[in-house]
Amino acid sequence: MLPRYITLWISTSAILAYSRSRNFFYAYYVFKILTSMFCEGSVHCLSLAYVADNVPEGRRASAFGILSGIGSSAFVCGTLSTRFLSTASTFQVATAMGMLSAVYMRVFLPDSIVNDNLSTPIMSEGKLDGIVNQDEESDKKIQMFKTLPSIEDMLVLLKSSLTFSQAAIVSFFSTLSDVGLHASLLYYLKARFHFNKDQFADLMVITGIAGTVSQLLLMPILAPVLGEAKLLSIGLFFNCVHMILYSIAWSFWVPYAAALFSLLYVFSQPCIRSIVSKQVGPCEQGKAQGFISGIGSFANVASPLLFSPLTALFLSERAPFNFPGFSIMCVGFASMIAFVQSLMIRAFPPISSERVSNLH
Repeated sequence: MLPRYITLWISTSAILAYSRSRNFFYAYYVFKILTSMFCEGSVHCLSLAYVADNVPEGRRASAFGILSGIGSSAFVCGTLSTRFLSTASTFQVATAMGMLSAVYMRVFLPDSIVNDNLSTPIMSEGKLDGIVNQDEESDKKIQMFKTLPSIEDMLVLLKSSLTFSQAAIVSFFSTLSDVGLHASLLYYLKARFHFNKDQFADLMVITGIAGTVSQLLLMPILAPVLGEAKLLSIGLFFNCVHMILYSIAWSFWVPYAAALFSLLYVFSQPCIRSIVSKQVGPCEQGKAQGFISGIGSFANVASPLLFSPLTALFLSERAPFNFPGFSIMCVGFASMIAFVQSLMIRAFPPISSERVSNLH
């Protein structure tokens, strides 16, 4: 399943790698919308589900942290490479890297769990004999559609564990604040300190490097000692602090200092994913991670609608009072809600796959 999503994503970047004329751009735009309906967030949650299936529970938080750290390092490398590549070469390199990842997954990553209801052998005995039982094939198709997730399945997951419900709330407000910060920060820094795109890119590189070092080196050490719940609270606390620091920045160097807080606030997302993975059985990992990704997608839509108009208002001459960073402060308050909720999370023993089925 994962290589198919990667293949769809490659096809979108390949359009601009071939040509960047107006017609090809509109074709890319339409195709990007269609593929994002299936692929946006799917690659990430399927990767997390794959890791959860192949890593013991005690090492899962460290594994998720390392996975996020590798993603952060890829972000840094991609950002730096755009400084040295032309625009046309950027899309060509992106397409080539996507093709390489798809080939790697197809060759080196076997399926972690084989479900008889979802997969059948390529060459079965019936096919070799030339005898196909229509009733059996129709039953298999019915079983396949029965295993597809639904809204009822998502409600069952929420009801199955208080910890899962709390983690879902934390994920919503954490993503709401992160997206709100990214949607407002560039405009705020440009109006407040006359930042240009290169200075903003420098902030992203600093954040990516600090996050990579933290997730690859610090998190594997701290996660077994502190546990996911405490590490989650630490990450959300410093996420809130760094947003508030942005909002009250009094000099151009303060945003650079705030970016260094990514050493600590990057813990939050891997910890949420690890907590969620331990609350479901091995056959529900994809559903659970997909549910959290769906909550994040909803926050991605809601956050700009809330914070972008607020940012525009307080950066304009019509502001009710003189506080250009008020919208960033509100974003920090959303992160504070996630922090308070994370303090209530208690890591209970994971539920089994049978318990979810019984609840359903």
